[in-house]
Amino acid sequence: MAYDVAAVRAHFPALDEGAAHFDGPGGSQVPTVVAEAVAGALRAAVSNRGVETAAERRADGIVAGARRAMADLLGATPEGVVFGRSMTQLTYDMARALAKEWGPGDEVVVTTLDHDANIRPWVQAAEARGVTVRRADFDPASGELDVEAVAGLLSGRTRLVAVTAASNLLGTRPDVPAIAERVHGAGALLYIDGVHLTPHALVDVGELGADFYACSPYKFLGPHLGVLAADPGLLESVHPDKLLPSSDAVPERFELGTLPYELLAGTTAAVDFLAGLVPGEGTRRERLTVSMTALEEHERAMLDRLDAGLAGISGVTVHGSASRRRTPTTLFSVDGLRPADAYRFLAERGVNAPASNFYALECSRRLGLGDAGAVRAGIAPYTDESDVDRLLKGVRELAGGAVRPERS
Repeated sequence: MAYDVAAVRAHFPALDEGAAHFDGPGGSQVPTVVAEAVAGALRAAVSNRGVETAAERRADGIVAGARRAMADLLGATPEGVVFGRSMTQLTYDMARALAKEWGPGDEVVVTTLDHDANIRPWVQAAEARGVTVRRADFDPASGELDVEAVAGLLSGRTRLVAVTAASNLLGTRPDVPAIAERVHGAGALLYIDGVHLTPHALVDVGELGADFYACSPYKFLGPHLGVLAADPGLLESVHPDKLLPSSDAVPERFELGTLPYELLAGTTAAVDFLAGLVPGEGTRRERLTVSMTALEEHERAMLDRLDAGLAGISGVTVHGSASRRRTPTTLFSVDGLRPADAYRFLAERGVNAPASNFYALECSRRLGLGDAGAVRAGIAPYTDESDVDRLLKGVRELAGGAVRPERS
């Protein structure tokens, strides 16, 4: 079956407000079934996990169900799925835990393409241990991160490489499997920020070559929390700081405090919703394969429409535009206008396309955009042609002088 965007949109009550949402890269809207799953878990009797009472069994079932759902979404193992407050928190925790085994002379590699959540935790953990940090640079003209830019920094002392699977600012999708091959050839670990890739493509952590893969359900129609996936055997070798009475089992040893059961229920619902974007039969992973493939085709069509429209507007500069695979994300500026003014103008017309560096600070600076960044338009499962056309209409008005640039 073909992707039916009108049928998909009917599940999102937030769209009734009338805005065209291009703010998905910062957090997607939520379908009704996810909200109902969260509310249902809060209404039901839930206690600490256990097997004696119905409340304990319900809590345990919610956690186990969410691990299975995320494993299906990522092509991972349920026993290797860790939940946390956010991808940032999980990455900080993992960086501190892994750095216990690092010392002077060791090296870690980060990239200037990444969100700061996959840079700063590694930089700070390295600094605390006297470890050298090396930065792989991307091409600001194309937005591409070449494999050799990473491989050229590897040595026998490289302990870990942190790289994004897709830039949250530009949409660039580096050749992660090729990078993984070089990283593992050097005997190092690969930590992948999958926050911006997971909402837009079928993920298989094994095919990517990721030792650690982190993502955020609230970017793919779910609640606000973070997920990290890794091989359980690898997690067994990592010893985070934890409370004495808390479990030392994997993955529980990485989950500090009581898990947010209602958010985990919502996460399972989000994965199930993604699996049903295109109705069909089979296992959840099989249905995800069909649905995410169809979603990628739909989002590509919307991105092509957006990019073609922006290319025809004089005074608009699109940044990056990677020639290889790219998520449906476009970063652009309007000549003579501050990004914040363009953002405000569009918002007043019911088009939510924020402007910022979006925490990809080093990337924004490397592009010459400073800390202000530019306007980012992200396509989501509910984006349709009318949304794209509304955005383009607003940008044409901006480029035509609808907002006067302020004098410096």
